[in-house]
Amino acid sequence: MATDFKSIPVIDVAPLFAKCDDPKMVQDPGVREVVKQLDQACREAGFFYAKGHGIPETMVKEVRNITHKFFDLPYEEKLKIKMTPAAGYRGYQRIGENITKGVPDMHEAIDCYKELKQGMYGALGKPMEGCNQWPHYPPNFKELMEKYISLCTEVSRKIMRGIALALGGSPDEFEGERGGDAFWVMRLIGYPGASTANGKCTSENDIGCGAHTDYGLLTLVNQDENITALQVRNQAGEWISAPPIPGTFVCNIGDMLKPNYDAAVEPLEVCVRKSSGIRKFEKAVYGEHLVSKVQTNFVT
Repeated sequence: MATDFKSIPVIDVAPLFAKCDDPKMVQDPGVREVVKQLDQACREAGFFYAKGHGIPETMVKEVRNITHKFFDLPYEEKLKIKMTPAAGYRGYQRIGENITKGVPDMHEAIDCYKELKQGMYGALGKPMEGCNQWPHYPPNFKELMEKYISLCTEVSRKIMRGIALALGGSPDEFEGERGGDAFWVMRLIGYPGASTANGKCTSENDIGCGAHTDYGLLTLVNQDENITALQVRNQAGEWISAPPIPGTFVCNIGDMLKPNYDAAVEPLEVCVRKSSGIRKFEKAVYGEHLVSKVQTNFVT
C-alpha cells in the first residue's frame, strides 16, 4: 500500500459530503474528483488530511480543551474511572499501561467504545460489554464527547462511501450487514512529561506511542495545535511528519473495515474480480480481532 511518499495529501471532502446520500452521487464531477484523491492517498500513503468535514472548529477545540482539563486533574481523581476488564476495557489508563509491541507507551488515556448490551453478541461480545466511564469533572464532559462521537461517526460514514467508490464498488458497500451498525472506538490521549509520569520518574522510554497500525479501518486524529508529534513511515522507512493543520483531521486507514461488531470481514467481490478471482486474504471476524488487540495491548 505505502510508497516512498514525502508528504501527506490534503483532501477537501466537502464535495463528497454534499452529495453523499444522493442516489446519483457517482455521476457528480466533484464527487469523482474527491474519490480519485482518496484512492491515490489510500494506495500511496494510507494517510490524508480531511478538510471541509463540517464539524465546527469551535467544537474540535472544545474537545481538546476539556480533555486537557481532565488530564490536569490529580492522579487520584483520574483513577475514579480506572479501566478494568470488568468495565469492558473502558475508562482511564495511566502512563505505561498501554503496550505497543511489548514496550510501555508514555501516555495516559481514556478509552471509550460503542456500548454493547449484555448478551448482544453472545460469547464474542462478552469481553467488551459495558458502559463507558465518564468523569464527573470537568462538567459536561460526557455530553460534549457523545455529541462529538456522533459527528465523527457521521464523518467516517461519508468518507467510507467515498472509499467504497474508490475500490470500484457501490457507495453503500460498507453498510448494511457489514457496517450499517459500525463499532466505533475513541481514545482521548494525554502525553505528559516522562519525569512526572504517575508521580515518579520513568526515563526508560520517551516514546508517547510506539510504531503501530490501527485495528479499525478509518481513524480521525484531532491533534493539538502547534505541536508536531505524529509521524508516518513510508516504504523506504523514513518518518514523515504530519503537523496539525487547522480545520482538518488526519485520517488513516487501518487493519480492518469499520464494520459491525460481529461482521465477517473478507475481500469484497469487486476486489476479488480485480485480482483474477484470487482471494489474497482470509476471512476474519471484527469482534475477535478487536478483543485480541484489547486484551494484549493493555496492562490492567
